[in-house]
Amino acid sequence: MGDGHSHNGEGRSTRKLAIVAGINLVGFVAELVGGLLFGSVALIGDALHMLFDAVAYVLALGAVYVGRRTEPGSRWSYGLNRLEPLAAFLNGVLLVPMVGYLVWESYQRYLQPVEIEPLQTAALAAGGLVLNIASVYVIQGGSMSLNERGAYYHLLGDTGASIAVIVSMLVVQFSGSKLADPITAVIIAVIIVWSAVELIRESGAIFLQRSPVSVEDVRQRLLEVGGVASVEDAHIWELSSSLRIATVHVRDHATTVAERDSLNERISTILASEYDADHVTVDLVSAGNDTERRREH
Repeated sequence: MGDGHSHNGEGRSTRKLAIVAGINLVGFVAELVGGLLFGSVALIGDALHMLFDAVAYVLALGAVYVGRRTEPGSRWSYGLNRLEPLAAFLNGVLLVPMVGYLVWESYQRYLQPVEIEPLQTAALAAGGLVLNIASVYVIQGGSMSLNERGAYYHLLGDTGASIAVIVSMLVVQFSGSKLADPITAVIIAVIIVWSAVELIRESGAIFLQRSPVSVEDVRQRLLEVGGVASVEDAHIWELSSSLRIATVHVRDHATTVAERDSLNERISTILASEYDADHVTVDLVSAGNDTERRREH
């Protein structure tokens, strides 16, 4: 099946990720400087979250760029589309050391609270919140690729973290309790863990070739097609979030080449239109003998 739509989608994905990466780098620098100046570990944590997000987006950009420009060949029969889930997996793994740092630093602040400038910190966090909302606006909408969903999860975490920092600084300002800062940092760490687990789960499912749809549903749907005697074998898996592959082995009642070609086309159309398969292979075998005919799309 044609894949021109995949390239257009990847182009939009690249532009979105580039814009969001730039926004996150600006937010990282501002919040890191502010966190160090004003003594807030929660703001430093939010800054680190933005930094790792930006690094993750750059990895995703590289994966999309290389994957799109590497044509299928004798050594890489599907190109380098696997780079997308690999980048997403690394994206999730890179969040782990940040969590460790935040928890450790929060524990140190709990044992020995430091002076904080709450109003200045809250103002910077509010600026970070605006940047996060702008990034969410850029990335959301329509069908998102795996890396776009990864970015979206990160941005939701960043948005929640910025709100938590603002609230904690108001608590410090009006109650005088400095414990709100490390407590908020731990909350941010929990948000980061949630983001990492979700991303690792999705990218891991692609690596382990989990079927994105119920194979039994596919079997039952194909059995409804006139001329299909039985579905001997069916597999659907993903090389990336934008490239889905389907192979089926079908016994048929076709008696002529024309009937078999028509059946092949109908099965291929169903797999492409109803199950979003980009590459379809159909093996047709007469129900009366073992003569096999293969068609690829």
